[in-house]
Amino acid sequence: MYLVDTNVWLERLLDQEQSETVGAFLNSTDPGDLIVSDFALHSVGIIMCRLARAEDFVRFVADVFIEGGVALVRLDAADMVRLVSVMQSFGLDFDDAYQYVAAEKMGATIVSLDSDFDRTERGKVGPEEVALKG
Repeated sequence: MYLVDTNVWLERLLDQEQSETVGAFLNSTDPGDLIVSDFALHSVGIIMCRLARAEDFVRFVADVFIEGGVALVRLDAADMVRLVSVMQSFGLDFDDAYQYVAAEKMGATIVSLDSDFDRTERGKVGPEEVALKG
């Protein structure tokens, strides 16, 4: 199971440098093996709406969650103690710690383009690494 970080979705949605690699990852991975945190979903929504791409955000939600079957996960209030501990232990900011704890809670591997996860116990894999396996 893979927790897909915000930056991976944005890379594809905004057609950035690694968009094709992200596309290969998404195409080679069963949607049932993917999870996204509610924090990541909201972050994508904020960014897409700031860029006046609200319709693209709506299409993303439909494609990924409603029709695609990717699971949405959230942390509970009780998980915030662990989140703060992760922030302090690994020097992560709130959003990275949220992703880390969500992945930890679900037993998932983090897929991210963010090198901050490299200094954690769980680490991360890049989308290209997963695409090569698939």
